[in-house]
Amino acid sequence: MTSVTSPNPKYHIEEGRFSIQHMKRKGITAMPRPHSHELTELYYLTEGERVYFVDDRVVTVHKGELILIPGRELHATASSEMAEFERILINYDPELLPLVLQDEALWFQNHRYRLFRLTLREQNEAETLLSRILEEARIQRPLYEASIVAMFTELMILLQRSESTTQAGGTKHPLHHLVTDVATYIREHHREALTLEETAGHFFISPSYLSRVFHRLTGFHFREYIVHIRVREAQRLLAGTSAKIQEIASTVGFEHLSHFNKTFKRSTGLTPLQYRKASKSRADSKSE
Repeated sequence: MTSVTSPNPKYHIEEGRFSIQHMKRKGITAMPRPHSHELTELYYLTEGERVYFVDDRVVTVHKGELILIPGRELHATASSEMAEFERILINYDPELLPLVLQDEALWFQNHRYRLFRLTLREQNEAETLLSRILEEARIQRPLYEASIVAMFTELMILLQRSESTTQAGGTKHPLHHLVTDVATYIREHHREALTLEETAGHFFISPSYLSRVFHRLTGFHFREYIVHIRVREAQRLLAGTSAKIQEIASTVGFEHLSHFNKTFKRSTGLTPLQYRKASKSRADSKSE
């Protein structure tokens, strides 16, 4: 791989619609908070292991594997037991690609991430392309942006042709399975008055242990994750149904409409009514 020196510069092209960064780190690291962004994320691990929390599950990414995450999907990363890792991160606007490669359903098949387990041959081809993209971004010769987009398109075609894909994500660590199971339990029971103590009892572990490991692997505190699930479900209902806002608040687990309104705005930046209007506007513009 082409070496990119500290402090790990991130290169941007096409007015910020594409960025690439190469990073190598030692020691335990984790995102301080889960985050999302408008652009699709492509994360290729050249060395080590990395733990993702996405789509309400813990996903272990290994050397030679590549994970795609659609825009606006909340996710977090943390160290596995192998603290040292090296990765290449790309964020991109799908509309930079040819039309045939832009469809989100083509990549994610109604899921919230896609994990590619590349063969050794595919790893070699992918790393060669990524190395050349980084070199073009660093040197910036004439037409370098067009060259980067062309090579990135070639990389995405390689992924579409790959047969080594999975949705589950490999992990041998029982702790990762535990946190995934807890997240699933919260998702299935988020309408109820869940407590840390009751949930920990359901899994036969102590509340303090559950609180600690859940936060370490997901970036969420226990109660915070319940709120995230409730708000996400409310977003789905606001955009996809004509149900009254008070009904939606009750459906997703909020006892009081005022608390729902305040929590929803704090999480999304919009009131529920504003979010519904914005969703309808986006849907209308797509149908024109």
